[in-house]
Amino acid sequence: MCRTAWVMCLIIGLGALSACDRGNTDSQTGAERTDTSTPAQGDSLSEGGVTIGDTDIGGVVSGPAGPEAGVWVIAETTDLPTRFARIVVTDDAGRFLVPDLPDASYQVWVRGYGLVDSEKITAAPGSQLALEARAAPSPAAAAEYYPAGYWYSLLELPARSDFPGTGPQGNGISESITHYEDWVRRIGNNSCLACHQLGSKATREIPDLFSDGRSSVEAWHQRVQAGQAGTGMVNILAGMGMERAVSLYADWTDRIAGGELPPTPPRPEGLERNVVITQWDWADPRAYLHDVVSTDRRDPTVNAGGRLYGVLENSADYMPVLDPATHDVSEVPIFPLPDSGYDPDPAPVSGPSVFWGEEQIWDSATTAHNPMLDADGRVWVTARVRDPEENPDFCRNGSDHPAAQAFPTERAYRHLGVYEPATDTYTPIDTCFSTHHLMFAEDAQNTLWTSGGRDVVGWLDVEQYLETGDAAASQGWTPTILDTNGNGRRDEGYVEPGESADASRDTRIQAGYYGVAPAPDGSVWGSTLGYPGGLVRLEPGDDPVNTALAEYFEPPLDENGNAIEGFSPRGMDIDRNGVAWAAMASGHMASFDRRLCEGPLNGPTATGQHCPEGWTFYTEPLPKFRNQQHEGSAEGSYYTWVDQFNSLGLGANTPINTGNLSEALLVLHHGEWVRLTVPYPLGFYTKWMDGRIDDPDGGWKGRGLWATFSSRTPFHMETGAGTTSKVYHFQMRPDPLAR
Repeated sequence: MCRTAWVMCLIIGLGALSACDRGNTDSQTGAERTDTSTPAQGDSLSEGGVTIGDTDIGGVVSGPAGPEAGVWVIAETTDLPTRFARIVVTDDAGRFLVPDLPDASYQVWVRGYGLVDSEKITAAPGSQLALEARAAPSPAAAAEYYPAGYWYSLLELPARSDFPGTGPQGNGISESITHYEDWVRRIGNNSCLACHQLGSKATREIPDLFSDGRSSVEAWHQRVQAGQAGTGMVNILAGMGMERAVSLYADWTDRIAGGELPPTPPRPEGLERNVVITQWDWADPRAYLHDVVSTDRRDPTVNAGGRLYGVLENSADYMPVLDPATHDVSEVPIFPLPDSGYDPDPAPVSGPSVFWGEEQIWDSATTAHNPMLDADGRVWVTARVRDPEENPDFCRNGSDHPAAQAFPTERAYRHLGVYEPATDTYTPIDTCFSTHHLMFAEDAQNTLWTSGGRDVVGWLDVEQYLETGDAAASQGWTPTILDTNGNGRRDEGYVEPGESADASRDTRIQAGYYGVAPAPDGSVWGSTLGYPGGLVRLEPGDDPVNTALAEYFEPPLDENGNAIEGFSPRGMDIDRNGVAWAAMASGHMASFDRRLCEGPLNGPTATGQHCPEGWTFYTEPLPKFRNQQHEGSAEGSYYTWVDQFNSLGLGANTPINTGNLSEALLVLHHGEWVRLTVPYPLGFYTKWMDGRIDDPDGGWKGRGLWATFSSRTPFHMETGAGTTSKVYHFQMRPDPLAR
């Protein structure tokens, strides 16, 4: 009877602690686990009923009204080779258990919505603690701990009636922006939120450096010019309509300074209380991470228990490395090709930074962006290898390279590289196509597909490259061609972008891949940015250089070109069934199932708007913006990643958004959101995640997700100047007290 009730609880996603939850079976994997209700020899049992071992810290959190449910207990130490913390959530009775702590002295405290931080208690593993939660003395004090997106939701958006923009002499919105949604995507994950989190304390308040003697509008003009990213920020706002955009941000910070508060977030509930979050510091305070990799995406048991690798994009020319078993951090240098003539040319400081003054903190020459592991544990990255950007002759018109004969390329700004841990060697790999993200296909050639190629999609035959070392012969690329005439093959003489449509010929489109995701069926999916944006499916064929054909799918629009629901995808992934998932600028996660399309997938009617029935949108769990006039929320997730092989433990094919304003991973579990919130330090922001199974028979302890802090501004986290990026490990227990 009890087991039946427990199964029903899991099915409906309650995840609440009960006598059934404390049975002897792991609710995610079915593996045997320790019974938390019966002490073993050497265990201790507290008065509150928390069984702990010699490596655990457990106890009860109480507040003025009794037990505090759904609050976080944080245990942090600096005794290890790098800063280390482990975070858990209390159950309905306020009980907690922080499991498997390395031998060290820890500072332990409580954080939760409606509270301010409790007193920090020094404790060692094996301790039973009675922690006293502290109620927030005011709503404003409580709101200091809310995720950034709750604060960002106070931003007021322009009205739909303001579009098309009428320029500086009109309503201040750029005349190039014809749709409301196009403006929204730019203050979301297609522009502003793609680099850093808005709504954090560092962004919702105006520092004295910018505000001294200035109006709030003038202060915002100063702050967006600060640091090495100043030129980019100014260009983004100028593209929106600088004065209108700045005035709305100034109004936002003025209202917050005047005491306006966001709505209160809910405390973790159900499955959200089962998470264990571990974090390590790595890299350095001047560097910012883009991604982290732990395993081979196609087989998450590769590199079990091994080192993790990150890349630092524009900030520095090394890969930070973490060994989670020893807590050691190290670096792997990455570099351009020998004699490439490529010297670092750091971006200038447009204006003084609050944190760094006039210092140029970023000086990368390689701008490494995205890493992936192969089946043998090699680390493949997208990285620059040469300067100038002009391609070598084998890429250009007149070359005998098959891809150059089909579609010559003139420039490439980022290329490839590979690190071999066994020999501790890094090798740059020149490519004729630009790269951004990369992912392996499930084929005999271990084809490494890339995004970022502007007019082309590029790839590397990894087996050929490893055998021959010939980068030129091992690579290929193809333009994106639609089968407009519907004859099932790619024809010569296709319609070029900007030419008049011709239903008798194929059509080349400029829909450069941003995300890239090879599917199990051999197709290669990608997302394309902009408004409305879309998804591209490439069928390589037998000779991809000459036979690849594409399909293009846009989110549904009405007759006026307005989004019916979601719009503007950014990062995307594919599941084992060939369903594409994407993070949308509208504050949704979207799925697109090509199998649901009712009309022709090719031919003259397949123009992008031909499969509205394939799209489903899931509103992310944040409030709406002030004056929001679209479906969705204020969230701006950077990427969607699909847990194809149940690495987290909530089931295969589980889609997860990066939750960049929720300060959480957003797991879509049976159609409902599970927020895996990182409460400390405030400011969690990642651009990718990786699922690894260290022990398939180890229950919840043998699996988990890995992520890194990916904002360009780690110093915007609550710990301020000196903060480094972090590695995060998310694990799902069967209940909040499981060991």
